[in-house]
Amino acid sequence: MTVKTVEERLDFLEFDAAQRRVLTAAQPLLRKCIPPALDRFYAKVRKTPTMVRMFSGEAHINSAKGAQVGHWMGIATGRFDAEYYAAVTRIGKVHARIGLEPRWYIGGYALILEEIMAGVERATSPWRLFNRGVNPGKLYRALMKAAMLDMDLSISIYFEEAEAERNQAISALDRAMSRLAAGDLIHDIDDLPAGFLSLKNSYNRSLSNLRQTIGSVVKASDAIYGESGAIARASEDLAQRTESSAANLEETAATLLRVEERVKATASGAQETLGIAGEALSAVTQGRDVAGDAVKAMHVVHESARGIDAVIEGVDKIAFQTRVLAMNAAVEAGRAGSAGRGFAVVADLVSSLAMRAEEEARKARDGLSATRSEIDQAVATVSRVDRSLETIAGEVDRVHSLVETMARDNDAQATAISEVSSTVGMLERTTQQNAAMVEQTSAAARTLISDATLLADQAGRFQIDEQRAPGKLVA
Repeated sequence: MTVKTVEERLDFLEFDAAQRRVLTAAQPLLRKCIPPALDRFYAKVRKTPTMVRMFSGEAHINSAKGAQVGHWMGIATGRFDAEYYAAVTRIGKVHARIGLEPRWYIGGYALILEEIMAGVERATSPWRLFNRGVNPGKLYRALMKAAMLDMDLSISIYFEEAEAERNQAISALDRAMSRLAAGDLIHDIDDLPAGFLSLKNSYNRSLSNLRQTIGSVVKASDAIYGESGAIARASEDLAQRTESSAANLEETAATLLRVEERVKATASGAQETLGIAGEALSAVTQGRDVAGDAVKAMHVVHESARGIDAVIEGVDKIAFQTRVLAMNAAVEAGRAGSAGRGFAVVADLVSSLAMRAEEEARKARDGLSATRSEIDQAVATVSRVDRSLETIAGEVDRVHSLVETMARDNDAQATAISEVSSTVGMLERTTQQNAAMVEQTSAAARTLISDATLLADQAGRFQIDEQRAPGKLVA
């Protein structure tokens, strides 16, 4: 806006030189009417919280009132030249800077203009003879056009300043958004007008939060990249070890299966040995019984031999007596002479038989003694056999117990090995499943590395500090 613009406004308002001279002629009257009008306006300002907050105190209000008196008196001169334009431009810029909305400006002009017109009306009444040179109607029209022109110029400048600030704010925001689009998160907005302080603070806080967020993403992506790489390597190592463990477990399972078969065979052999040991124990027991019966039988024979010895002794005594009787008979036959010759022969024969009987009895006694001695030896031998069989029976019983214990242990070992084999089989299957899961984990870790790299590439487009340019990843 220029001075020429003011002239264009004057032309459009048909505010010609004659009307402006009306203002000039009414300056003495207006000088009296303007201060009371401003007093009324500032009294209203003091009662309006929104407007009174724009002043620091009463001194500020009085200073503004004095300046406004001067401005209105300048309007009353009717000279709307460069000096006036500079003054109205300064006022419009001040209003734009302090944020005085047009509604308050227009309302204030209405109150001031009303009070000035009321003062003019009072001063130009028919009873005021000294003011008869002022035409109230012409003065009202001139005042109205002057006030409208001043208000139009001030509000136009207000809007121009506001538009300039908006354009400045838009340009600054455009530059900031361009930097942001280029990945620059370092530079805050610092060239926004004062009226956009809230926007500036909000943008800078948002940029700071985004900078922190992207920084956290960069750090997290770097950490994820490193950790996922370690996880992938560890998973691959674990997969290899798990596969090796699975193979070892498979071999262990096969070995345990063979051991189980051997232990079962040993258990079966132990059971068979246990049966044989039982049979041997039974045979030894039967042998002891037979030996006992033999000892008993030999004792019976021994006792019978004693009876035979008694019989032989009786026979020996009978033969001795018979021989004595034969000798007596021979003596009697000798006494009888020839009559006893035949009896003597018989006596000799009887004596001979008696002697033979004694001889046979002696032989029988000797044979019986030998038999009894052999029977005693046989009894002793059978007794030793019985004791040996008893010892053997004890050892066989012990062997039977040991074999029975071994059989039970072998059965228990076979059962335990079977359970271990089953457990190893389950462990082998679990290890194979673990190997598959570890392989999946390794694949997921590799995918995570790829995702972390992509995330780091995307986050690396932003510059979050002076040392780190966009597009450069942190190793």
